[in-house]
Amino acid sequence: MSATTRRTFLAAATASAAALAQKPKRPNILFTIHDDWSHGHAGAYGCKWIQTPTFDRVAREGVLFTRAFTSNPKCSPCRATILTGRNSWQLKEAVNHYSIFPSEFAVYPALLEQAGYHVGLTGKGWGPGDFKSTGFAHNPAGREYQQAKLKPPTDSISPIDYAKNFETFLAAKPADKPFCFWMGGHEPHRPYEPGSGVRAGKKLAEIDVPKYLPDNRVTRSDMADYGLEVEWFDTQVGKALRKLEELGELDNTIVVMTSDHGMPFPRVKGQIYEAGFHIPLAVRWGRNFGSGRPVDDFISTRDIAPTFLEAAGLPPAGSMTGKSFLDVLRSGRNGTIDESRNTALIGKERHDIGRPNNAGYPVRAMRDRKFLYVRNYEPDRWPAGNPETGYTNVDDGPTKTDMLTRFDRLYQLSFGKRPPEELYLVEKDPDCMENLADNLEYAAIKRQMREKMEELLRGEGDPRMLGRADFFDTILYTGPDKHSYDNWLKFSKPK
Repeated sequence: MSATTRRTFLAAATASAAALAQKPKRPNILFTIHDDWSHGHAGAYGCKWIQTPTFDRVAREGVLFTRAFTSNPKCSPCRATILTGRNSWQLKEAVNHYSIFPSEFAVYPALLEQAGYHVGLTGKGWGPGDFKSTGFAHNPAGREYQQAKLKPPTDSISPIDYAKNFETFLAAKPADKPFCFWMGGHEPHRPYEPGSGVRAGKKLAEIDVPKYLPDNRVTRSDMADYGLEVEWFDTQVGKALRKLEELGELDNTIVVMTSDHGMPFPRVKGQIYEAGFHIPLAVRWGRNFGSGRPVDDFISTRDIAPTFLEAAGLPPAGSMTGKSFLDVLRSGRNGTIDESRNTALIGKERHDIGRPNNAGYPVRAMRDRKFLYVRNYEPDRWPAGNPETGYTNVDDGPTKTDMLTRFDRLYQLSFGKRPPEELYLVEKDPDCMENLADNLEYAAIKRQMREKMEELLRGEGDPRMLGRADFFDTILYTGPDKHSYDNWLKFSKPK
């Protein structure tokens, strides 16, 4: 090699090295999701009776969102929106609980893996439902790390050692790769160990009982048990953050803490009311997002996937309809950042079965800064499942059992039939106790919200808005046969 050639080669190598040095390091991604955790039940939101030091830290050192929503308040439909960046009515069969996950929609973990990320999950990923028959080699949230187990404080808490499995995942990561990890807690999903919250030191007098539940010892003790499980998973996420600190990787990791929907109580989980679809959300990324920032922009679960992809330097998949909120995270501002983020669309078709012909209970709704408008398309059906099957779209537990013995207004609100339209001034009535749909004073607002909702849904290709609602009746249920309506009649005693 001549001296001139050598100098040229060295100059090119130096330039290449300089270019690589200037290229920003791709962030790691740690996505953590509680199973059935309600908005507001964290110290960062002012809650006193549930201790969430890890969530509070992420909020304190990052961004706390006050208006984050899922478009479908049930486990697998919500998780499908997170993975695909699409609303649930845009996901074909994945709109339903216990259905299949169509492989035609890109999922962000696979896209990041193709781009060089080390990807995995522990705990609960997408589910319940069937992803294998559609061609997925593993759970759409990532390859599973489930080996490590521990002894939890109650038998109802999962024995999965989330933090240890995360360590195993990190140990398997090639040194030159960033990671994307899904940590899915099984908590605070039911069942609970009765009385565990009180035995752990929770004071029943300190618990805030929402207006739609009876304020008695049964409810308070049940909520205390729920709170204990919220705290358990918060602690496991805290262990994961400390591990990242030990490795010097925490500040280059986007940490997200959230939930799939509200708590497993009557009129919450699976129901289209504020408490069902309003979820906690806090995001941290070292100094990139600032700290201690409460943000009021509306964020949807379908916005998470495009946000992760943009942070990794990738474009969103063409199938994604969500909008990255990385600009909101990086803005350094509080309050409302993007004025256009002022609406949330919510809906469902079939969740847990429990009606003749395994029919669903189709709903669409829209939430703006003041109001929630709800359209119930089959008001003659029982919204929580038929009485003879025990109202199967409400998780069994002490509060539900107690409420089924009383035939008062609270019973009717949770289990009774609902009118075709509902309208709530959630700004002043967050528990959605007063339906204003028949109040003439709000007639114009109801009409405007219905028309805007339907316009937005048509733009999203919602089959229900395009005259193809019969598609939803063709979706098979993949859950246990014992849950079917006919089998309830054959083998279950009426409740």
